[in-house]
Amino acid sequence: MIIVLVILIVLVLAVVALYNGLVQLRNKVKNAKSQIEVQLQRRFDLIPNLVETVKGYMSHEESTLSKVTELRSAWSNAKGISEMADIDNQLSSALKTIMAVAENYPDLKANQNFMQLQEELNNTENKISFSRQFYNDAVTIYNTKIETVPSNIIAGLFNFKAEDLFEVENAEARNNVKVDFNK
Repeated sequence: MIIVLVILIVLVLAVVALYNGLVQLRNKVKNAKSQIEVQLQRRFDLIPNLVETVKGYMSHEESTLSKVTELRSAWSNAKGISEMADIDNQLSSALKTIMAVAENYPDLKANQNFMQLQEELNNTENKISFSRQFYNDAVTIYNTKIETVPSNIIAGLFNFKAEDLFEVENAEARNNVKVDFNK
């Protein structure tokens, strides 16, 4: 009788430990997603300043500036990591276009506000990249845990679901956004 009780207690403790481990990993994924959102929001907060700074210099690039503003607005309605990634990819392409066109405007490149925005965008892009990597690492660990024995049994019993990675959808977006106004 004591042996059965000891085995039962060990099993209960194992289930509790596995469940708690899964909860910790799920919360790490949520935190990592939140960090991506914080960094992307930081970039979106810089966009109005960028648009205002370049607007006077690049009046014939209105469609690109409008696209950036539109994507910034779409961000608030994004649902799910894949939609966030899609908006992020589109925004990166639009910002890349603005930065490339800015090369043709020496006065803009010399503008102090523009130079500060360039530095902020560079820093933000680095933080976004790190946040994406941290998120994908957390998701990979979590997904592996819910798919491997014995934790997959507990994951199935308590309805733990796999999370999506933050992925780049198209070849254009796979290229790094390079913001360089010093040329």
